[in-house]
Order: sequence, then C-alpha cells, then structure tokens
Amino acid sequence: MADGTEVTSRMVDGVELPAVGTYALDPSHSQVGFAVRHMAVSKVRGRFTTFEGTLVVAEDATQSSLSVTIDASSIDTRDENRDNHLRTNDFFDVENHPTWTFVSTSVVPDGPGAWKVTGDLTIRGVTRPVTLDVTLEGVVKDPYGNHRAGFSASGELNRDDFGVSFNAALETGGLVVAKKVTLEIEAEAVYQA
Repeated sequence: MADGTEVTSRMVDGVELPAVGTYALDPSHSQVGFAVRHMAVSKVRGRFTTFEGTLVVAEDATQSSLSVTIDASSIDTRDENRDNHLRTNDFFDVENHPTWTFVSTSVVPDGPGAWKVTGDLTIRGVTRPVTLDVTLEGVVKDPYGNHRAGFSASGELNRDDFGVSFNAALETGGLVVAKKVTLEIEAEAVYQA
C-alpha cells in the first residue's frame, strides 16, 4: 500500500480469506452476466459492461457486506437490436429505471470458502430477495502491490417477480423467453482500506 501498511490475507479454518477491509470491484476484471432460455431450445447470454461495487470483509465473514450498482443500459448480448429492445419498457425500462442495485442482507457459510449471500435486488424499481452461491476463488498480491480477491457467484431469479414480463407463446408450447434467469458473476475486488 502507498502508506506503507502491509495488507495480508488470513487463514480461517484452513481457508485463506481476504484481509479485513473495504474492497472495490475491478470492472475490467469482473463480469456481471446472465443466461436465459430462448425459444425453449437454447440459452442467450448477456452481460452488463458498466457497474460498480463495494465489498466490506469483516473479521467474522458472516458480518461482511456487498453493495453493487449496475447501469441497466450497458446491456450487451452481442446483438444490437436485441439490446435496444431489452432497454425498452418491454423489459428493463432504462428510461425510468437506469440502475439496478444489489445490497446484501445476510452471509451464511456454505462449506470451506463458500457462502450463501442473500440480498435485496432492485430491478425496474421492484425489490426482491435473491440468494447467490458465492465461492472464493483466491487471494493474491498483484505485481503492483495491490491486494486482490476473486469470487464466483451464481443464482436464479424469476424475471416476472421484477416486472420484466414481456413474452410471446410458441406454437409448439413454451415461451420465446423463459421466466427463469440464471445469474453468472465473476468478481475481482481490490483492497482499498
């Protein structure tokens, strides 16, 4: 660290955990994405390119917290027409709800280096609890002296619960876009203080 303070990880029950403190998500080394079944035969994946977040690692990991803000207009599914449709009132309504937020409410151990992190997810102004399965991928000091921690997280939500209900029925049964959405997150966070 610039102030000469050495940041070190710590061992808890045989697992190397990040040092206690505040971490900022590194957007260039993180991804906030999702997958949703399309036409009942394949999955479409998307990601958000603009987001920020703060992780506070407590001495007792269950007292840690996470807060993330996502720019909903930064949606990228590799199809400009689809992305533009997702930004409309049919789906995300970014004109009236430009940001989404996730604020953790509980952290429960789920095995060595793993936790169930429940939080309030707000999409389109609707807030619902969502639980993420979080795994610590590692702790490292980078070549520039920064202390980094990596996490993978996944979860599921029903998009209807957030008012993202646009759809069309298929002649063969089923829906063009499934209601269940799988969340896929890879996060790298950098120690701040």
